[in-house]
Amino acid sequence: MDVTFTESGRGRPFLLLHGGGGPQTVIGFADRLAAEHPARVITPTHPGFGGTDRPAELTTIAGLAELYVALLDRLDLREVAVVGNSIGGWIAAEMALLDTARIASVTLVDAVGIEVPGHPVVDFFALTFPEIAQRSYYEPARFLIDPGAMTPQQQAVLAGNREALAVYAGKTSMMDPTLAPRLSGVTVPVRVIWGDHDRIADPDYGRAYAEAIPGAEFVLLPETGHLPQLESPERLIPLVWDASHR
Repeated sequence: MDVTFTESGRGRPFLLLHGGGGPQTVIGFADRLAAEHPARVITPTHPGFGGTDRPAELTTIAGLAELYVALLDRLDLREVAVVGNSIGGWIAAEMALLDTARIASVTLVDAVGIEVPGHPVVDFFALTFPEIAQRSYYEPARFLIDPGAMTPQQQAVLAGNREALAVYAGKTSMMDPTLAPRLSGVTVPVRVIWGDHDRIADPDYGRAYAEAIPGAEFVLLPETGHLPQLESPERLIPLVWDASHR
């Protein structure tokens, strides 16, 4: 199976996994991390996102986790720091339950995927783009998206991203009820980082994520929403780099 990815910098290997907004939500962060630290940052595009093809048999987050474990093998990467945002965090959590011989640490950034009673992940597909921005950012006006101002090609990519997200994560649930109990089997070091103004999955959801993983550390970022790599990269980069050395 083909995997599209970009690569930035040299040094400690990082696997950076994007969320439902697509690879453009993490590419700038990858470049900045590689510029500020001796890091080699591999940023795959989940098949179906960014205008790529999705094989018909690839339909689950667990399948993506298996794909990226295989990618680490193919690239012969060792001591890899896996970092994932939103559904990318969900993928990273599933990777932590697979063959972790090549994984040194996992960092979950406003991840989704678990079931937390009383703290559901918002129904993303029921929201308008302004509503998504309101729930995703501390300062939403800085990140508003107007699909009407996009080119037809950009609109097609956006539609493809949403279609792929619905296939992998489900159109309403954004979670796997079996994941939280299974996370007790994680043995690699994990840091859970959360924006204090995340209204896609609130901070108590993030705390529950950390509590489900043995030894996981929870860090709350001030004045930050669901995508810290876009809104607070200067706060996130030191935490991600430090987590890779735990």
